[in-house]
Amino acid sequence: MTELTMAKALNAALDRALTDDPAVLLLGEDIGALGGVFRVTDGLLAGHGAARVIDTPLAESGIMGAAVGLAFRGFRPVVELQFDGFVYPAFDQIVCQVAKMHYRTRGAVRMPLTVRLPWAGGVGAAEHHSESPEAYFVHTSGLRVVAVSNPADAYLMLRQAIASDDPVVFFEPKRLYHAKGEVDLDADLADAPPMGLARIVREGTDATVVTYGAQVTTALQAATAAEDDGLSLEVTDLRSLSPVDYDTVAASVRKTGRVVITHEAPGEAGVGAEVSAGITERCFHHLEAPPVRVTGHDIPYPPAKLERHHLPDLDRILDAVDRVLQRPNSLTGVEL
Repeated sequence: MTELTMAKALNAALDRALTDDPAVLLLGEDIGALGGVFRVTDGLLAGHGAARVIDTPLAESGIMGAAVGLAFRGFRPVVELQFDGFVYPAFDQIVCQVAKMHYRTRGAVRMPLTVRLPWAGGVGAAEHHSESPEAYFVHTSGLRVVAVSNPADAYLMLRQAIASDDPVVFFEPKRLYHAKGEVDLDADLADAPPMGLARIVREGTDATVVTYGAQVTTALQAATAAEDDGLSLEVTDLRSLSPVDYDTVAASVRKTGRVVITHEAPGEAGVGAEVSAGITERCFHHLEAPPVRVTGHDIPYPPAKLERHHLPDLDRILDAVDRVLQRPNSLTGVEL
């Protein structure tokens, strides 16, 4: 095991993929000479050359179009779109070409293409650098959508995404790039948990908190704080947003009987709404209270000085836990 930051774990995964498979290519803005805005691709140009690590023009639609052509010709392109909010110029290519090519050709053409997206807020950046657009891609059939929450998953799941014959939108929480964790650099993909499986990261009995990305850290902090109040919270990391591993999620909810779902993206038609519906359909007779969502507000991402009021925090999650446990909360008033 080696202790790495998430950024270094991603770098190691890309290096390993480039070494193991000559069909793997990296494309993106400033990923070569600069090593990427977040230095995730640092050193890869020197190690693998300009024919494998390709600095592109500042044109996301063009980058994605080139990647589609490369995938069509048998390569495994890995695209970095520099920030979450920069994905929209490439949206047409992802939705109309990447997601549909395999289906349109009756399986004759595969799209082994990975789209890396530095994602979400908490780093004091502007709105186009702090967005959470995952629901657009979850809604799009033909794409796998994953979100990592720790360096070990970042390393293994990026390798799995690149090796997959399906197109994968790979969300990397920017505020965890410097978070450290143990990574097994010698792990065999054949022995690793499938990319589509959720994981119980903390066992509990009173309520389940379902989340993904950087919110896993916040949920774990809430679970630790809840111990002081005698509560036992189970925290489930979805890892895969499409498809969702409802077997793992439903087993947890059936055990606790209560569920809180939290994510940074706005609540309206978000991933949390779909997960809540899926849980209700599968666990209705086991639920002791309606599912509760804790999300970002339904507004454009706010200025950096206000983002702490926008991002779901420990207090908002614990208030939601009080709601599902029918304890005094912000909606009922607090008993003095």
